[in-house]
Amino acid sequence: MKIRDKINLDSKGLVEYGPITIVAFGDSVTHGAVANGEINYETVYWNRLKQKINAVRSYVPVNVINAGIGGITASASLGRMESQVLAHNPDLVIICFGLNDVNGTLENYLSALKEMFTRCKEKGADVIFMTPNMLNTRVAPDTAEVHFNYAGKTAEMQNGGKMDKFIYAAIDLAKEMGVTVCDCYSKWKKLSETEDITLLLANRINHPTKEMHELFANALFDCIFETPAETVESDSTMFKGK
Repeated sequence: MKIRDKINLDSKGLVEYGPITIVAFGDSVTHGAVANGEINYETVYWNRLKQKINAVRSYVPVNVINAGIGGITASASLGRMESQVLAHNPDLVIICFGLNDVNGTLENYLSALKEMFTRCKEKGADVIFMTPNMLNTRVAPDTAEVHFNYAGKTAEMQNGGKMDKFIYAAIDLAKEMGVTVCDCYSKWKKLSETEDITLLLANRINHPTKEMHELFANALFDCIFETPAETVESDSTMFKGK
């Protein structure tokens, strides 16, 4: 059963199929990292997504499992996939990697994503590949001293096109495999035409501000319902037709 259908279950359907389980699988952004040394589980995109779903389907139990770990890559996450993702029998797996993978090779990144997509589909879960945010485009003066040198490297990878290459290749892979793409990276690229992207990153490197997590949550909501959030009709009762 597709998650889109499960969200619309009535009381009888919920008894038969149970609550919705979503696993958010990724790196520090999924973990909840914002400013340097700060974790916020209230404003992180997957929590805001849950709230948005329940705002229009208040009777549907939505359980979101946070399988994000700061500093990790897709390749390094393959070994934890069974116990931290698939063991929960998720209805939907949101996969978001790339911010750390860009330090390595494109081949390793794509190989890991391919295995993730394959294993989720074999499990019967819906899969959304959510592209990450952009990296910083300059070294901001208020960047933490411990990250100052790395900020120069990430800015070079963003401005030099390496980040674009990784994300666009990952999008092509997902589409080839029939995986839904929630392309937030392109939304950030559009914003970069008028906004200083670096200031939209809480740590001035790769962690979106709390407010920018809304962009991810809204885009995911639109992907799940296949329609913009403002057009989704609210339904607060499971007792339809009774």
